[in-house]
Amino acid sequence: MKRLIGLALVAAATVAHAQNTAIPGVPASAAKKELVQRLLTLQQNQLDGITRDVVARPAQQIAAMADDALQTQVPPAKHPPIVKKIQESLQKYEEGTMPLVRERAGKIGQASIGPFLEEKFTEEELRQLVTSLEAPAFKKFQQTQPELLNLYVAAVRKDLATAVQPKIDALERDVRAALGVQAPASAPAGAAAPKPAKK
Repeated sequence: MKRLIGLALVAAATVAHAQNTAIPGVPASAAKKELVQRLLTLQQNQLDGITRDVVARPAQQIAAMADDALQTQVPPAKHPPIVKKIQESLQKYEEGTMPLVRERAGKIGQASIGPFLEEKFTEEELRQLVTSLEAPAFKKFQQTQPELLNLYVAAVRKDLATAVQPKIDALERDVRAALGVQAPASAPAGAAAPKPAKK
């Protein structure tokens, strides 16, 4: 009888351990998916910020290019109207892309980060993360941040590339037209790209 009780306890412990162990390739339970969804909701502001940064970066680069061109190629007397046109183009780009951020950020997070969290964290670890971001499991979560963020940024770029790239091209054309400068000619085949000057 004692032996049977002992075997039953071992079996119960094995089942409990299996329920709290992330097994690659095994579909997540409904409870685990719900915990992941709650965690993504808690992180939504951060994901929105990352998405905004990814989408805004091309505009920032174009604005920096415009500033350089203003200082080196455009007479100071012509700066005010040109600056106004560039600001209007940047505002148009922002108004055209921010709705995409609000619409897509949550969906991208669910599609890319959701499966990642389901694989990397057990149901109990996810519960600890949701109930308290100061739990020991949060240290593990922090350790995965670089990989997780790289995964999300790559997913954002892939998902929004078709919708955003034409707007980036249009913004660059508007800014160059306002400056009265042409796009740089493509380098000849086999020619080495010039190295940036050291500051």
